[in-house]
Amino acid sequence: MSRDRSSRRFYRAESTHDLLSYMDKGQAACEENRWTFETAWEAANKVGGIYTVIRSKAYVSTEEMGDNYCLLGPYKETSARTEVEESDFPPNSPLTVAVNAMRSQGYKLHTGTWLVDGNPQIILFDIGSAAWQMDSFKQELWDTTSVGIPHLDVEANDAVILGFMVAQFITEFRKAAENYSDTPPRVVAHFHEWQAGIGLIVLRIRHVDVATVFTTHATLLGRYLCAGSTDFYNNLDKFSVDEEAGKRQIYHRYCMERAAAHMTHVFTTVSDITGYEAEHLLKRKPDFITPNGLNVKKFSALHEFQNLHALAKNKINEFARGHFYGHFNFDLDKTLYFFIAGRYEFGNKGADIFIEALARLNHYLKSSGSDMTVIAFLIFPAKTNNFNVESLRGHAVTKALRDTISDIQQEIGRRMYDICLRGHLPEPSDLLHKDDTVRLKRCIYALQRDGLPPVTTHNVVDDWNDPVLNSVRRCQLFNTVNDKVKVIFHPEFLTSTNPLFGLDYEEFVRGCHLGVFPSYYEPWGYTPAECTVMGIPSITTNLSGFGCFMQEHIADPMSYGIYVVDRRYISLEGSVQQLAQYMFDFTKLTRRQRIIQRNRTERLSDLMDWRNLGIYYRQARAQALKTVYPDYIDHMDRELGKRFNYPRPISEPPSPTHSMRRNHETSWLTASYHKEIEQYKDYKDQAVQTDDLRRKSLEILGLSDPGGQDLEVTFERNLDLSESDSFQTPTELLDVTEADQIEIMISDMNADT
Repeated sequence: MSRDRSSRRFYRAESTHDLLSYMDKGQAACEENRWTFETAWEAANKVGGIYTVIRSKAYVSTEEMGDNYCLLGPYKETSARTEVEESDFPPNSPLTVAVNAMRSQGYKLHTGTWLVDGNPQIILFDIGSAAWQMDSFKQELWDTTSVGIPHLDVEANDAVILGFMVAQFITEFRKAAENYSDTPPRVVAHFHEWQAGIGLIVLRIRHVDVATVFTTHATLLGRYLCAGSTDFYNNLDKFSVDEEAGKRQIYHRYCMERAAAHMTHVFTTVSDITGYEAEHLLKRKPDFITPNGLNVKKFSALHEFQNLHALAKNKINEFARGHFYGHFNFDLDKTLYFFIAGRYEFGNKGADIFIEALARLNHYLKSSGSDMTVIAFLIFPAKTNNFNVESLRGHAVTKALRDTISDIQQEIGRRMYDICLRGHLPEPSDLLHKDDTVRLKRCIYALQRDGLPPVTTHNVVDDWNDPVLNSVRRCQLFNTVNDKVKVIFHPEFLTSTNPLFGLDYEEFVRGCHLGVFPSYYEPWGYTPAECTVMGIPSITTNLSGFGCFMQEHIADPMSYGIYVVDRRYISLEGSVQQLAQYMFDFTKLTRRQRIIQRNRTERLSDLMDWRNLGIYYRQARAQALKTVYPDYIDHMDRELGKRFNYPRPISEPPSPTHSMRRNHETSWLTASYHKEIEQYKDYKDQAVQTDDLRRKSLEILGLSDPGGQDLEVTFERNLDLSESDSFQTPTELLDVTEADQIEIMISDMNADT
């Protein structure tokens, strides 16, 4: 391998070239009297995915802005009491002046720090303290924007009150900041989603001198349209948005969102697909795409993530033993765990085609004679009465069997020790007594069951109308003995206190082999991103922000364990077939290939890190400042433009050739690996002769154009793939043949004695 190529491999060392390398904890912001306020309904208030965005991004934001960064949101006592440490701001801070000014007007504010990474400053507004002014707020909104809010829409009423309180606070802060420094204050007010958008609208109609940024994570109308049976993305330009919003009685909310998107200085969305949606529904093209990231330090397990996978998988194995008692006829070493999780939006999250594809996969595995078994988990929170009695009983009887065997093992060990002390070899009858046999038989008979293993772990309310259970019934995935695909519907989020699993969501994800998220409407997609960070391959779609992001930044996402299903340009049947084929190909991977793929997937975690993705938010705020303050010069932006290196992984052979076995029924992934290696062999010690070959080689090697110079490619060793048939590297720790030989040796030893 050439030295230039090896020097351009994608390793964790490249993550040092991230945004944190240029952070100064607010020193530059303090000198420039530059402030950032970020307003969201889910600041210290867990409702949905935006909470994860705000919380995980807080560390990078505080590293950049220091105490000049502050979060704003509504005060929800249940969440705030456990997540916020209330305290006063420093006496000389303009934040203190603004808070006191608001309190003197009768508003109730809670100040302090959010107990998350970065420990950002936060101000929570008690909406009830300003409810008496709601009518005047609505009147001002109507007089200035002609947006009317129905009295019975409580959520919209709360959004109006919060928006006016935030706007009033920022106005008071702007006045106080003028006396804080000799430098004129430069304030950025960043708002997330329509619920916080009223604050932006009020700031603009009152002509407050602040720069504004508005981010939509998913358009309001888009969520409603996708909930129906409509070809959403192929008809975006044909919708009459006013009419569609009016039909769904959300026209006033739609107007609030659209007004905020048009009145802001900088408009951003979380993905290209959401930007395309906003362009047609909100009638404005986003200025920036601000992808969502994760705090990789929290999820990354360094070199131990493979070990953590094995530990978590053992816990899932215990659940499988208990759930399928009486029908436990499959080998757990040849069992793969697939899962889908998220909000219970049956169509939007792709649960419909996932179950349909599982039925196809079941047929593929049966017809091909595969010895693999797939257990598919569907984790969607739904209304339940209690745990399924059969699920609890299964875990009880397996625990009884495990405890009985443990006791008998200890007794056998003690008896063997005593007999050997007497100088004799124990006979089988001396070790296993009749009482022990009776105890074992009682436990084995208790494992018998009359019915099939349950599909769901809980008693679902109104289960005859539940979309998941109806789809399972239609596809006849009833967990019979002959089924190669087993289905388990767990209608509850996983926690470590769960009596069935005994692990939280992160551990569960680590223990699975593949995450399947064939979403139809997914503006970003945190679930596949979390899988990637933990080194778990996943299936996504080209209609999710995550899938589009990976296709943009990685030349071959499949080789990195990111399977992208086409749900936009082909039919629904074609998407189901493609999804089923991806899952079937995954079942044909050997254990070694799955380990290699997890290693490659985990290497993408730097792409999901806020240390890299945070730069997009920074660029959006800088552009807003330049729009409002033309004389503003962003010195750090110039430096970032020169030195910032966004990591882009390159494709490499996943393993030495001798670690792979030839198989006529190998999957597309194995074939692609051999094809890549054969390509290296064909180009061995040869110069690049045409421009097309030059560009292709440069893309593979991750090099820049050498400017017409010859490009020399060398290899460390000669590869002869014709001899690869002779390589039989076992995928397990102990080969079957070796195990048979050991058994023969033991039998001979027993015969001699």
